[in-house]
Amino acid sequence: MSLEALAVGHELPPHQVRAHMPADAVENKIHEAEGARALGFRGGLVPGVTVYAWMTHPVVAALGPAWLERGAFRASFASPVYFDEPVTIRAAVRARTIDTIAIEAWAVNDRGETCATATFSLDDGATRATPDLEAYPTAALPAERPLVSRDVLAARPVLGTPELVVDDAAARSFLDRVAEPLPLYTRPGAPAHPGLYLAEANRALSRNVLVSPWIHVESEGQHLGPLDVGERLETRARVGRLFEKNGHEFVELDLLLVAEGRRPVARIRHVAIYRLRHARRTSDP
Repeated sequence: MSLEALAVGHELPPHQVRAHMPADAVENKIHEAEGARALGFRGGLVPGVTVYAWMTHPVVAALGPAWLERGAFRASFASPVYFDEPVTIRAAVRARTIDTIAIEAWAVNDRGETCATATFSLDDGATRATPDLEAYPTAALPAERPLVSRDVLAARPVLGTPELVVDDAAARSFLDRVAEPLPLYTRPGAPAHPGLYLAEANRALSRNVLVSPWIHVESEGQHLGPLDVGERLETRARVGRLFEKNGHEFVELDLLLVAEGRRPVARIRHVAIYRLRHARRTSDP
């Protein structure tokens, strides 16, 4: 379908998905059945990164590489998606002008509950400024990660910089993880999947502090250029707000993702609960 056919109200084809519990142990125990049940959930929670990747599917199918290169997004995760639970991603065009388009997507479980929502937009990018690389310095990852706390995060305004070489194996592994079928990602000269950006945003936290259980709550960002399979990706992170809400402790990260050490490809605001109120009750003396 051409972009011209995407009128306001047009519904994109639904995307049917489900995630299976990983066989290997994971550090964040919210994604394992036993750890999640100890906190009052029905089972292991599917990572927000996976749910976000699912929600990009109809958007990328409709908008193509242009959105990967200069699109924007905002995603929030309101309630759990559980492993082995069928989920339908629905999407529709919500706004349209001569040079912009906005698509809303939402993830609905088999009980009809909306678990996550996202807004994706695309414009011509004519007035977008390039972020200053010097404002996002790189830093060494800690040799030993300290246990997460407000004091620890406040003392580290610049976090250590995780790196990922997005080679064929890494790119394919992520596509398999999120069950992404679009041929765009497997053709010669393929772009990297945008869900990798949020996976690396998570690593910017978990590679700097010991944190479990924790929950990805919200992300918003702007793509600044293409990331191609084969390139090295740096995730430069600054600690933003640290705040408490409903008994949970939150961290907001300000991230710049840089390809090959010189070319910004995305800027992201990433919010997570690093200490759940239930976990505090069970772990505090």
